[in-house]
Amino acid sequence: MIPSEDLGASRGAFELQPGTFSRRGLREHVYESVLDMLLRGEATPGTRLSIDTIARQLDVSPTPVREALVQLERTGLVTRQAHKGYRVAPPLGQGQLLELFQAREMLEGTAIRLAAPSAPEFLPELRRAQERHRRSGEAVIAALDRGEKDVALTTEYYSRDQEFHDIIISRSGNRYLLDISHSLGALVHRLRSTVHRGVTDVRDAIVEHEAIIEALATGDADAAAEAMCSHVQKVRERALGDAGEARG
Repeated sequence: MIPSEDLGASRGAFELQPGTFSRRGLREHVYESVLDMLLRGEATPGTRLSIDTIARQLDVSPTPVREALVQLERTGLVTRQAHKGYRVAPPLGQGQLLELFQAREMLEGTAIRLAAPSAPEFLPELRRAQERHRRSGEAVIAALDRGEKDVALTTEYYSRDQEFHDIIISRSGNRYLLDISHSLGALVHRLRSTVHRGVTDVRDAIVEHEAIIEALATGDADAAAEAMCSHVQKVRERALGDAGEARG
């Protein structure tokens, strides 16, 4: 944890590691580096995030850092005050989580209704994504059984979860829904609340994803929307439980 007021104010208190940029691009590399720092709890709520300090540590210009912080602000992981810059935000309260998942239920229920008519075209891709999600979940379960809390495995698991949902939303035919989904950051907030104690609902999520696939396979848009909304509602209840345990 960084107890100081300003990230980088105490030499050696925190180091972001530069690396070889992947094909996803410089912005994504910087975003993921800062996100990883936030999820690991290496900067406490209220810590100021210096754009110049982060840029130096990652050996990049300030521009992609600024863009990453703007993106993180949309998810609620960081906050910005005029003339004071960015700071690490506290975890969401119960009311905020309820609003977040209400928005996600509305968005994903609509997206899957729009996507349902083209389900035969993307179901093979969705099943492959679900298999990756399942394997990632099994790795998380195995780590927990060994008494390990592996941040990298947890992050990978939520990435595979995001991939599953993104496939459906991207097939909605509405170019804006995917951007809105990412700006909500619902999965990121779940990751933040579970990363240090491990994911406890892997089996539930796998079963719920399978129910979504089965509903889409019937060609019934109403059934698909019902399966998706049921999944989001159950995730909401589990997220509220995770948040309560984290505060406790």
